[in-house]
Amino acid sequence: MGLIYTASFLSAQNNRQIEIVNTDLLEYNKRSGSEARKLIGNVQFRHEHAVMFCDSAYFYTDENKVDAFGNVSIHQGDTLHLYGKMFQYEGNNKIVRMRDNVRLVDKQTTLSTNYLDYNIDQKVGYYTNGGNIINANNQLKSREGYYFTNNKTFFFKGNVEIYNPQYTMFSDTLKYNTVNRTAYFLGPTRIVSKNNLIYCENGWYNTQTNNSKFYKNAYLTGEGRYLTGDSLFYNRSKGVGRAFHRVMLIDSTRKVILSGNYAYYVERPEYALLTDSAVLTLYNNNDSLYLHADSLILSSLGDSAKNKLIRAFYGVKFFKSDLQGMADSAVFSTSDSTLHMFHKPALWTGNNQISAHKIELHFVNQQLHTIDFIDDGFIIAREDTNMYSQVKGKNIKGFFRNNELYRLHVTGNGQTLYYAKEKEKIIGVNKALCSQINVMVSNRTISRIVFLTQPDATFYPLRKLPEEEKKLKGFVWYENERPRNKYDIFR
Repeated sequence: MGLIYTASFLSAQNNRQIEIVNTDLLEYNKRSGSEARKLIGNVQFRHEHAVMFCDSAYFYTDENKVDAFGNVSIHQGDTLHLYGKMFQYEGNNKIVRMRDNVRLVDKQTTLSTNYLDYNIDQKVGYYTNGGNIINANNQLKSREGYYFTNNKTFFFKGNVEIYNPQYTMFSDTLKYNTVNRTAYFLGPTRIVSKNNLIYCENGWYNTQTNNSKFYKNAYLTGEGRYLTGDSLFYNRSKGVGRAFHRVMLIDSTRKVILSGNYAYYVERPEYALLTDSAVLTLYNNNDSLYLHADSLILSSLGDSAKNKLIRAFYGVKFFKSDLQGMADSAVFSTSDSTLHMFHKPALWTGNNQISAHKIELHFVNQQLHTIDFIDDGFIIAREDTNMYSQVKGKNIKGFFRNNELYRLHVTGNGQTLYYAKEKEKIIGVNKALCSQINVMVSNRTISRIVFLTQPDATFYPLRKLPEEEKKLKGFVWYENERPRNKYDIFR
């Protein structure tokens, strides 16, 4: 039968003294110059609210210290349980040093390590040689870490990893709350899953709800997409994200960039809405096209090639070094690399303005290949003050060579008003009707007009052209609306 001890023999000591509660055998001996009690078999100590168990121990009463061996454990209420093969406990500062196959267990979490120092008074544990934590369906590893049992929070440092069935987190510095299962990132962090990779240097991730927020150089990438912004909100379960300020959504496969100061993004089926200084960029290494509208909407076409439809609404303007344009709305399809412009669209190249009821720009390998001006096509080239060469027809098709417009083909009800020159001096005006017309362009200027069928033409000396004949029906000059650089698209 074990020996039961009470605190009565320690009455001379203060109430911080470690108490022997039980032991099978008690011996007194000298060890390392210090008087020690040796306890063997079913050993139990109590110190304030902590209860300690072991197979054997040395109890140094003058130092108020215990060295415990074999199946050791320490329990503090129902909130903390420490297990290991041996520990040293200092009663005066309430520090326990648990060693070998250490386990710290509370209601939500189990920490495993080989070396753990724990302050029972402050309820803080610390390890420096690697630890493994199990919390619900999360497994956490780090080189060193603190565990604050009062608020159920770990603070990890060095090679931090969190394994979850859906993803793996890698971080340099991370805080983790075991109750709400939220990880707080305090340094460079990567979250890798089957479908995407998330990077940030600050933020948080709730592993229970899959809600998250990322700051500081944050981005999400996967399947040819790249989303970044000053701050990103993301729900993995729903596949929904929001981004704020300096937002960019890049489709590297299609060489398309959507940017703005606010974005709402859905992964499947892919959908994105960008507003607040929204810009669509069709980029290449030599000359990109920048298009602005109040709102940009990207949606998936649902085909195997993962093609997209990008719609631009209200106040569309775009700039390219050799081509500028405007419209009320526009649609870009990645399946055929075509930009459709609607509602009073107009384009400018050099000193030429071209408008129609609808305009379609066709790209091949990120370079302009052809343009279709559908219904009421109208070409205007300013020659001098109040002098405009003009060509109009039902439809006009523009052709590009090396990304430069070199020919326009007019079909149906063709009309021209062309200022003829001799040695760069205007000598008269040629008005003609012709069903098919070629307009040749050189250095972004109309250089020649070729009538492909017999024209009905009249030549007017410059001074004899009636004022009312100077403009063909439907003439509108939009020059003041023309963007002059990629920043002017916001004007």
